Amino acid sequence: MKIGISLYSFHEYADETSLGIKGCIDKVKEFGGEGVDFVETPGLDQEQYLAYAKDIGDYCRKVGVEPVCFCVGSDFLNRDTDAETERVKKLVDVAAAYGCSVMRHDATPGYPNTVKTGRSFDCVLPVLARAYRAVTEYAQTKGVKTCIENHGFFAQDPERVEKLINAVGHPNFGALIDIGNFACADADHNYAVGLLAPYAFHAHAKDFHKKSGSLDDPGEGWFRSRGGNYLRGSIIGHGDVPVRQCVQTLKRAGYDGFLDIEFEGMEDPLKGIRIGIANLKRFAGD
Repeated sequence: MKIGISLYSFHEYADETSLGIKGCIDKVKEFGGEGVDFVETPGLDQEQYLAYAKDIGDYCRKVGVEPVCFCVGSDFLNRDTDAETERVKKLVDVAAAYGCSVMRHDATPGYPNTVKTGRSFDCVLPVLARAYRAVTEYAQTKGVKTCIENHGFFAQDPERVEKLINAVGHPNFGALIDIGNFACADADHNYAVGLLAPYAFHAHAKDFHKKSGSLDDPGEGWFRSRGGNYLRGSIIGHGDVPVRQCVQTLKRAGYDGFLDIEFEGMEDPLKGIRIGIANLKRFAGD
């Protein structure tokens, strides 16, 4: 198992007024990361984006960090499905320009609150499966695997993620397992990782502090799970997510790909990432 870092973790340091993307990639190397995940960069047309991605990908290889996964947003329910599918296919081209072997794209944040009937996950499953299959068939021609991550509440439960993967039914489509994100759906982390491990193309390590929703609101920095419990991002190993157990479950299932940190804590990101990667390497090495 290789350990990497998502550029999402660097927060304001990724801004060009600070370290910038290339400076953050230097930090990934300095902290001992072997790979990096990318998130979307706004304000570029397609030609500009392809050139930008190639430049950043080349820089990664120059410093000895592997471009692993391109993480993008999408919504096949509340946008025109065919148009959204074509838009996501263009992002596949960007993933290939980075040199990423994997691209994660979202399903949907769910139904508008005005919809009161027929709003189950199963109701929209055929629409999602058709869109994901079209994207992954295209991505396969570019040498990119596609996957869904357990986040965004609506498609976050492990059972829903598994159901979607099997509905798509394509060998180029699988799961990005985020160990921490199951907290947002109030699911048991290790159970969820064990269920989805056979489908894993990529994985994220994330930790959260947790408080019961029956307690007083802890204030700034906390948000609520779907069931109303309080969550706050933490340094890997400092929170309440059983990170070590989940990593070992992935290993026992035969997963030997990248495990990339996504840091969402209130601490300074450079400190949080540095401590977190040291802990994660220890957990993965046991």
